[in-house]
Amino acid sequence: MMLSLAVLTFVTIQRLAELVIAQRHTAALLAKGAYEVGAEHYPVMVAIHAAWLAGLWVLAPGITPSLIGLAVFAALQLGRLWVLTTLGERWTTRIIILPGSPLVAKGPFRFLSHPNYAVVTGEIAVLPLAFGLTGFAVVFTVLNAAILYVRIGAENAALKVGMAGNDNGRTAT
Repeated sequence: MMLSLAVLTFVTIQRLAELVIAQRHTAALLAKGAYEVGAEHYPVMVAIHAAWLAGLWVLAPGITPSLIGLAVFAALQLGRLWVLTTLGERWTTRIIILPGSPLVAKGPFRFLSHPNYAVVTGEIAVLPLAFGLTGFAVVFTVLNAAILYVRIGAENAALKVGMAGNDNGRTAT
C-alpha cells in the first residue's frame, strides 16, 4: 500500500508542478508576442488527464504495483525529462506559437515529431497496467488517442503555415 501511495503522490506532485511551470512558460512566451492555437480542445485534454489521475487515486491505493511496470514508467520519466530539458522555456501544456522561432531539432526531436506525446501515451497506459488496471488503461489510452488526434492536427496545421508551435514546434507539454 505504501508503494502505491508513494507512486500516486509522486505523479500528482509532478503533474501539479508541471502545470505551474507551464503557466510561467506560457506567460513568458505570450509576453514575447506568441499566441495560442487550439485552445478550444485544451479543457477536454485537462479533463481527461485529471480523470486519469483521479481514477488512479480511487482504484490503485492498496494494490502493489508491478516492479516491471514501475521500471517502464521510470524509463518514461527519463523520456519526459529529456523532452522538458530539450525544450527548456519553450515547454508548455498549450500550443503556443512564437512567430519566427525555429523548430527544435535536437534531443528527442531528432527521432520523433511529438516525443512528449509518445511519453504521455506510454504513461497513460503503463501506470494503470502496473497496478493491474487493464480496462482503465484501455479506456484512457483511447480517450488520450482521441484528444491527441485533435491536438496534433492543430499543431501540424500551425506548422504547415510556417509557424513554430507546441511539442512539434517545440513549445509544448
